[in-house]
Amino acid sequence: MASPQNNTLEKIVSLAKRRGFVFQSSEIYGGLNGCWDYGPLGVEMLNNLKQSWWKSMTFRENIEGVDASILMHPKVWEASGHLEKFADPMVDCKECKARFRVDTIEDEMCGNKAYQGRKAIKCQQENNFTEPRTFNLMFKTFVGPIEDTPATVYLRPETAQGIFTNFLNIQSSSRQKVPFGIAQIGKAFRNEINTKNFLFRTREFEQMEMQFFVKPSDDDKWFDYWKEERLNWFVKLGMDPKKLQWHKHEKLAHYAKVAYDIEFEFPFGWGEIEGIHNRTDFDLSKHEEFSGKSLKYFDDSTKEKYTPFVIETSAGASRIFMAFLCASYNEELAPTADGKEDKRVVLNLHPTLAPIKVAVLPLVNRDGMDEKAKNISAGLQKNYKTFYDDSGAVGRRYRRQDEIGTPFCVTVDSDTMKDGTVTIRDRDTMKQIRISAEKIGSYLFDAGL
Repeated sequence: MASPQNNTLEKIVSLAKRRGFVFQSSEIYGGLNGCWDYGPLGVEMLNNLKQSWWKSMTFRENIEGVDASILMHPKVWEASGHLEKFADPMVDCKECKARFRVDTIEDEMCGNKAYQGRKAIKCQQENNFTEPRTFNLMFKTFVGPIEDTPATVYLRPETAQGIFTNFLNIQSSSRQKVPFGIAQIGKAFRNEINTKNFLFRTREFEQMEMQFFVKPSDDDKWFDYWKEERLNWFVKLGMDPKKLQWHKHEKLAHYAKVAYDIEFEFPFGWGEIEGIHNRTDFDLSKHEEFSGKSLKYFDDSTKEKYTPFVIETSAGASRIFMAFLCASYNEELAPTADGKEDKRVVLNLHPTLAPIKVAVLPLVNRDGMDEKAKNISAGLQKNYKTFYDDSGAVGRRYRRQDEIGTPFCVTVDSDTMKDGTVTIRDRDTMKQIRISAEKIGSYLFDAGL
């Protein structure tokens, strides 16, 4: 039988498709592995997530934003080390023909998944594998009509290099002084050999990265600062701290002095959702070397000229999206209108992330209740993503909103037509209160929406 953890992930994937959060890319053609489409609710939640990150980063005096091009000069990737080092050593299982990364083979399941007692066995015998081979993870394409080497460019595998190449442009145009940061949200592409676990490892994804430029002697101070800032962001958005942990890199990337990952406990186990790295002066120094242009910073106050160190925060929007789906998914017994209990599936999403903020429900479609509910919904739509639902029993409509994480439901009933009050139901407590319809907006605002 499937493990409870895998069963939970299957339920989340099913909900994501059924309710319009995430679909397999090109599904009508059988799908494209490692690529996903965000549906009506998914795109709202993803935008809320990115907006929250953007505000947390750029709504301060010392961080600027940028949106760099996906296609960059090929020498960028030579300078950054991606052409030489951005590759995974892979081995093939001679028995099942599956392909594994050498550094994670202990955790990888045999692709053949031969079942004995309904438990998958691992290919761990040394003679089962081919010799390691290196696969570069960058997608290659061509600029112009001729597909030859001089026209070769790459789809960026990370957004950071667009920040580094624009360091002086942004510093001089914004008149920022070190320490300051540059933030970007954008698409990145990696030719992953093995995509797995829904949105966790994909070939096309969005990164939310911020590079913070500091005086070399201040790097440790700022590294500790951003570690705390980034962990707190997840907690403020409702993530249970017990589901988060730090993982220190023992084997460092070629550019790093020290690196930590924030890991989340997914149904399949702990997995990285954000990295905080001290990249030293590697990136600016390399781009200075390969471009022939000085990328040093001149400090007016001390009259020093130096190459700043970089503290990087790098997060995958789709991984974090998945983490919040998993963290908020809950099944519980809840009372029904007839005094019994049934299973309630609820996404306890933080109101900031919820795709729909408030649903408006007429108790019945008569006696003017439907018209009144539509007017209320239209008024709320000026400030909130709102959903109008008049189909089925009101209890069933509540359950539908619970399943997609809607924080509040407003119900128009016969009393509304008499005294102008409505009921507001809280998703998490299921408690209902009556307030004047005119005060719905202020109630939602006070609730953090």
